[in-house]
Amino acid sequence: MKVGMISLGCPKNQVSAEQMLYLLREAGHEIVTEEEEAEAIVVNTCAFIEDAKQEAINTILEVARHKEEGSLKLLIVTGCLAQLFKEQVLTELPEVDAVVGVGSCDEICEVLNRAEAGEKPVVIGDNSAPVSECGRLISTGPAWAYLLIAEGCDNRCSYCLIPSIRGRFRSRAPEDILAEADKLASWGYREIILVAQDLTRYGQDIPGWDLARLLTELVKIDGIDWIRLHYLYPHELNDGLIDVIANEPKIVKYLDIPLQHINADILKKMNRRDTPDEIRALLKKLRERIPGLVLRTSLITGLPGEGEAEFEELCEFLREYKIERAGVFPFSPEEGTPAARMEHVDNETARERAALIQELQAGIMDEWEASLAGSVVDAICDYYDPETGTPIGRAYFDSPGVDDMMEFVGEVSPGDIVKVEIISAEGGVLKGKVV
Repeated sequence: MKVGMISLGCPKNQVSAEQMLYLLREAGHEIVTEEEEAEAIVVNTCAFIEDAKQEAINTILEVARHKEEGSLKLLIVTGCLAQLFKEQVLTELPEVDAVVGVGSCDEICEVLNRAEAGEKPVVIGDNSAPVSECGRLISTGPAWAYLLIAEGCDNRCSYCLIPSIRGRFRSRAPEDILAEADKLASWGYREIILVAQDLTRYGQDIPGWDLARLLTELVKIDGIDWIRLHYLYPHELNDGLIDVIANEPKIVKYLDIPLQHINADILKKMNRRDTPDEIRALLKKLRERIPGLVLRTSLITGLPGEGEAEFEELCEFLREYKIERAGVFPFSPEEGTPAARMEHVDNETARERAALIQELQAGIMDEWEASLAGSVVDAICDYYDPETGTPIGRAYFDSPGVDDMMEFVGEVSPGDIVKVEIISAEGGVLKGKVV
C-alpha cells in the first residue's frame, strides 16, 4: 500500500513519525510524499494547546478530501490528539479509520492491516512504557537529525497537559542512545539535536548517569561535530553540566531554556520551581561561563495572575537580559489542568500581549543580528534552494525550524560546517560569506 505521513508539532512527534515510517517501509509498504498518491495517510498530531488541537483537526479534515478526490482509502490519526481524546476522534471525525496513541506507534502496521480489513481500531497503549527502540526513516535532510534521549515529563507545570499525554519521565538507556548516535554519524549526519521534554532530567532513573555524563560520551563519536540541546529545564542546570557545555567544542553554544515568565507569583502558581532571582542568576552565570552563548526561551502571556504590572515586568526582563531568540504563546486554558480553573485574562488580551512581546523581541533580535555584521561564525549547510540553487543553512546560533536561516555566498555542500563572515541580516535571513 502507498502510505503518506503528515507530522505536526514538536521534534519528539517527528521522531515518532520517522519510526512509524520505518516500520511501514519494512513491512513492504511504499512511502510516498505526495498526498494525492497515497492510499493511506497517517496524521501524527499535536494537542498540547487549543491552537495545536485545531490545527490537527483542520489537517485531518483537509486530508479526508482525498477520499473523494484522490486515491485515499484509509486515514489514520496518531499522536497526542489520539492519546488525549481516544474514541472521540472516531465518533466526532467519521472520516478517520483508526486511532493510535503515543504509546502504541510500534503497532502502526497491525493497525493499518486491521483498518484495511474493515475494522476501525482504537489502540491506546501505556503512555509511560519504555521508549521505543525501533529504527527510523530520517526525514530532516542530509545535515542534521533529532536524537530522542527521554520521554514523558514529571515537572507537572499547572498549565501543561504533557504529563497526561506522554506519561511519566523515563530515560532511554545510554547504550541505545550512543548506538543510535553512532549510526547517525555513519549515515553522514554532522549535527544531532538532543530532544526530550526535559533534557536536564536525563538519567535520574538510571543509576550513575546524568546529562553531563551522556554528553561526555556523545562527543567521542567521530563524524558528529555539532550537538544541540533542546530543552533544558532551568532548575536542573547545575555547575557540572554547565562545565561540560562550556568546555566541549562539539556542544553548540546555543541553549533552549523555557522560562515561561519572570513574575514570582505567576511562577509559583504555574508550579515552576525557579524564582525570578534564581533565573536571573542562572542567565548571568551562563553568559559568564560559556563564551559566545546564544539563548532561546519560550514565554507565555496571559497566565493566571498576570495583570498589566506583571506583564510589564516580563517586558522589562526581556529589555534587560536581551535573550537572542524567543517564542511566545498566549495562555491556553487546557481542560484538566489546574491553571484552567484559575482566574485569567481573556484570550484576546493574552493574544494582544503576545503580539507586543513578539514586537519587542523582534527589535532585540534585529539589534543583536545587526551587531554581528563582519563577525566570523560557524555555520552548517542544510540544503540547496530548489529554485535558485543557493546553499541554505544556519549559523550555530540558529536551530532548524524555529530560528533564522542563512544564505551562503561561496562554495559549500549540504552537511558542510564552515566558517562564514556575516555580511547582512534582513527579514529573518542572514547572509554569510564562506571564508
